[in-house]
Amino acid sequence: MWRDHKVKIIAELERVADKGRLLTDEVDILSYTYDAALDRARPEAIFIARDAAQVQRAVQICLKHKVPYVARGAGTNLSGGCIPLKGGVVISLVGMDKILEIDTQSHFAVVEPGVVNFRLQKELEGVGFFYAPDPASYKACTLGGNVAENAGGPRCLKYGVTSNHVLALECVMPNGDIQKWSLQDSGPEIMSLLVGAEGTLGIVTKIWLKILPMPEMIETSLAAFPSLESAIEAVSEIIASGVVPRTLEAMDRVTVEAVESYVHAGYPLQAEAVLLIELDGTSSRVSKESKIVQEICKKHKAFEYRVAREFQEREKLWEGRRGAYASLARLAPNVLVEDGVVPRNKLSEALKDIKEIAAKHEVKMALLFHAGDGNLHPNIIFDERNLFETKQVKRAGYEILKHCVSLGGSISGEHGIGVDKRVAMSWLFTPPTLNLFRRLKKFLDPDNLSNPDKIIPLASDQEPILFRPSSKGWSFQAQKIIEMARERCAHKISSVIIGSGTKLSHPFRREDILYTNGLDQVLELDDSNYTLTVEAGITLHVLKETLKKKGFYLPIPDGKGSLGGLISAKAWGGVRDYLLGMRLLLANGDVVELGGNVVKNVAGYDVPKLLIGSWGGLAIILDVTLKVFAQPFPLSSHISYLSSNFFVPNNWHRRIKQAFDPDNLFNPWIFAER
Repeated sequence: MWRDHKVKIIAELERVADKGRLLTDEVDILSYTYDAALDRARPEAIFIARDAAQVQRAVQICLKHKVPYVARGAGTNLSGGCIPLKGGVVISLVGMDKILEIDTQSHFAVVEPGVVNFRLQKELEGVGFFYAPDPASYKACTLGGNVAENAGGPRCLKYGVTSNHVLALECVMPNGDIQKWSLQDSGPEIMSLLVGAEGTLGIVTKIWLKILPMPEMIETSLAAFPSLESAIEAVSEIIASGVVPRTLEAMDRVTVEAVESYVHAGYPLQAEAVLLIELDGTSSRVSKESKIVQEICKKHKAFEYRVAREFQEREKLWEGRRGAYASLARLAPNVLVEDGVVPRNKLSEALKDIKEIAAKHEVKMALLFHAGDGNLHPNIIFDERNLFETKQVKRAGYEILKHCVSLGGSISGEHGIGVDKRVAMSWLFTPPTLNLFRRLKKFLDPDNLSNPDKIIPLASDQEPILFRPSSKGWSFQAQKIIEMARERCAHKISSVIIGSGTKLSHPFRREDILYTNGLDQVLELDDSNYTLTVEAGITLHVLKETLKKKGFYLPIPDGKGSLGGLISAKAWGGVRDYLLGMRLLLANGDVVELGGNVVKNVAGYDVPKLLIGSWGGLAIILDVTLKVFAQPFPLSSHISYLSSNFFVPNNWHRRIKQAFDPDNLFNPWIFAER
């Protein structure tokens, strides 16, 4: 279509764009063929948008002519997420850079997607607030890009990734409509499905973000260790102590040496590993936790423990950490930054594997990682002009990701999937899960124009074998429910899904009901990784009592009913901040497995959060994986989430229903035509 009507399409886009804001010259085109990864693809035009209305018109023109388009911010993406694989139009959002509102009373900010993360941070500092997600590229990356990738950063150990801080989004959807999605919406949490979707389900044009008051005190410390293993042992004990640092970063000797030769941050060159530890909160709490952390580090052979006494010293320590990539880039023309995640208790094993992989492929690797949440960033330096070396680097990177998956981890903690890790999704997700992702993309973007061919493996991709460990087993009751549901679905018999029955008061026929309250088992409490997997029918009271007896804490509210009911009815929206994974039973009999025992994972669409407020109309929640804590967590959100009533499905809810349950077999009364 583009080749046949290029002149006409360009003319239509020019009529919508501001003067000089539609770029078609070859020099301009080349600037948009790449991001911070290695992949390349050429667009036909660059549309630099001024506002949401222009984005909408550009999307409508592309839809009319069936031209693919890709939204782009600053291009700092590390997985090829914003390169135009199918050509077409790049819709640049950097011109939409207004901070529209900062509300310190209600703790939120409203920004356009082109606002640079650092700029918002500086604006908030002036009024005594901060925005928690802080990617290493925060001085350049845009908040729209952060939403697209569900970006993290050092502070996400304590405060969570971007999805934990987005309150609402305005989006231009693939059909050309402008929609606003919010945590306050009733029905499935569509807003959360768009966060981390890399622009494949729509283009974000306005963002409402949660902001937090600056803590009373921040203390930054550096601990130097004689080995990487001793540093990791210290990390594990810090987490087990109940201390939740603001940041807990680790660097190996190669990284330290590169940083010191460039930034001169004051890192000890004799250290085999350095931890950068930051605590925040009240003065009394920071003082107490600082003593605990220092004692733990010294116990694990730290030969230096230094607390930054002045603001400038603290900033210099962080300049070194944030300048690690640039420091390594001075050693060779290219740096491949991998982004794998493992359960925290598997860090030592993962690091051993990574070192062996580097030696096997004869590549030079530096290790930098968010140690507190198991997010590894092996940085491999090389010269992409050397084709053999580049192949070796790519092989090593893929092998690292395979090992992360084999240890129960993920292929991405904050960099997204894009095109670079698309094939690797088959190592992480089962075919039924990938097929659900494909159906969501198909029904929300039927023409496959919005950033096509990203995230989900294509039919043409080579399907690797699954490396993920065996799934957790099923209880007898779970097997029974799966068999019953499959039997009913095979005969197209609809079912009313009811747990403990505290949320539903409709008079249903008994023969129509599929009870899930028997799903009440604790499947796994990983006491060294601080994750919990329980069946969805477990009551809130039993869940809290079980954790209390084991010495763990989860800040769920008191009340009747089950965990599955709490999620399905959105009786407490705060549960979203503790969700790590789910296993679902779909109406076609497929079991879908999402997330797992890692506290940081941005691979694939965030379906677990989508299920919040779905009232059992999309799938049966079989079990849920949550993160838990060693003691009551001091961080509280100023934002309240409204409880969901029965929702009246809109067009987008119905599209999602088609992806999950096209025959309307689960809770059919919700989606019945009115």
